[in-house]
Amino acid sequence: MKHRRVSVLQFLTESRLNILVVFLPVALVLRLSGGSDVLVFVASALAIIPLAGIIGHATDEIAKYVGPGVGGFLNATFGNATELIIVLLALDRGLTEVVKASLSGSILGNILLVLGLAMLVGGWGRVKQVFNRTHAGASAVMLVLAVVALVMPDIFALTVGEHDGPRVMQMSILVSIVMLITYVASLVFSLRTHREILTTVGHAETEPPRLRRGPAIALLAVATVATAVAAETLVGVIEPTGRALGLSEFFIGIVVVAIIGNAAEHFAAVWLARDNKMDLAVTIAVSSGTQIALLVAPIAVLASVAMGHPMALVFNHFELGALMMSVIAVAFATMDGESNWFEGVQLLAIYAIMAIVFFFVPGSAIH
Repeated sequence: MKHRRVSVLQFLTESRLNILVVFLPVALVLRLSGGSDVLVFVASALAIIPLAGIIGHATDEIAKYVGPGVGGFLNATFGNATELIIVLLALDRGLTEVVKASLSGSILGNILLVLGLAMLVGGWGRVKQVFNRTHAGASAVMLVLAVVALVMPDIFALTVGEHDGPRVMQMSILVSIVMLITYVASLVFSLRTHREILTTVGHAETEPPRLRRGPAIALLAVATVATAVAAETLVGVIEPTGRALGLSEFFIGIVVVAIIGNAAEHFAAVWLARDNKMDLAVTIAVSSGTQIALLVAPIAVLASVAMGHPMALVFNHFELGALMMSVIAVAFATMDGESNWFEGVQLLAIYAIMAIVFFFVPGSAIH
């Protein structure tokens, strides 16, 4: 089957979701004209959704030119570019609790909401779907490692009664370095030493590129800059939006912002599952969760020091409890390499219960 090259405009118009990019200028006009903070927040959020997808598609195109090793690294690095941009901008404003909540929410959103939807949609009308147990198992262990890295500093802080002291911050930096090293090791494992075992049959990497190299790089650069602008606009109105809607910054970060940043991956995973490509759907959901935990979170800790707003790896108990229970649930759901629609319903039910609890968490409980 031949694949012809297309222009950037043709490439972008293939997805109807990309029409939402028009909300970026809408958000900017509203902000500059002193419009409602809620409307600015909604417009910015709608603009970020397609931009995240464009970054992912442009990265895929570039990856096809550089081979599976470097291509896989690019996909892993830019796969959570939107979340990283939002996190860094929020840190620059000193919104450390929003950052922690968005990190936790991104992990929960990927491993519960995305995976649950994929299992439900993909399994509907089918007895079962199968996927790579080795890859899913390795990712589940990585999630356990991430939870350990997040729980241990909190246990230390509770034991010694020190939540923001220099020792906790030093510990957070060292733990973050270990997490980054482990993440790099996971890339070597999946892209080099065990690539043949983990390769998914029929992966899109076997398809030739549809964009030329130059336009693909330009598209990635423009989409990244546009995402940064949209994210800066979004982050700038989080506090007034929360007050206007009666929502805590914690709920906005752990549910709303997390879903916005991962919306493109939500669509991709569910679409693949519907086409019975459950292996890719599970990879997107679980791997994205581990990338947030082992790449974005430690980068956030190190960046927070440089920005003058130190953020220790001490999360509140609602976040930690949710992460621990979610990892256990996902481990059980993926350990046999098979899934069905009811397992998807169960994961979605867990996410819904957690979201309800998060909605009622008072702001004073997370500080």
